[in-house]
Amino acid sequence: MIQFLIDNLNDDLLPFDQDLIKFIDLGTGNGHLLFQLHEDLAEEYEGASKFEFKGIDYSPDSVRFSSDIATEKYPESDFEFEQVDLLTKENQFLQENAGKFDVLLDKGTLDAIALNQDPLDAFGGRIGMEIYADQVSHLMHTNSILLITSCNFTEEELVKIITSNKDLGVWKKIAYPSFQFGGVKGSTICSIAFIRR
Repeated sequence: MIQFLIDNLNDDLLPFDQDLIKFIDLGTGNGHLLFQLHEDLAEEYEGASKFEFKGIDYSPDSVRFSSDIATEKYPESDFEFEQVDLLTKENQFLQENAGKFDVLLDKGTLDAIALNQDPLDAFGGRIGMEIYADQVSHLMHTNSILLITSCNFTEEELVKIITSNKDLGVWKKIAYPSFQFGGVKGSTICSIAFIRR
């Protein structure tokens, strides 16, 4: 995911203004993806001043843990972490940060959401993975990128889930080594970058 972003940055292919790029990690856990992204970008661009990093997670313990790591290991850097439940109606975080982020990162959060098939009353009985795209699209402006890596969904399934929101479409895919079984070709992981039109 990080190399994909760096390659597109280096080639000036990201479809938005690159003076200041705002990243948000959806389901940040211990913050590792953001920290590694920060380190690699700082190395590539001799500092990471043109980037902002925010991580959100359902778990307050994860938010505390990642905040502690940021304070201890990256005292000079500006990381923000916040406890957010993406699956709530009238979501204050989504309202306050509407259209704010350039790149949204999801490394397994949609996979985790999809494990719970309980209907959400606030959303008319739809399940979490059915409202995911609509919820995260609030954080995107026109030409924002949602980069998702999934181990649970095929490319076709992931595209169907995300493009259920008509504002979102496939931008690019990350190529992984593939295998063939029973005449069907695939890989154990898929990463797709979606763009908000």
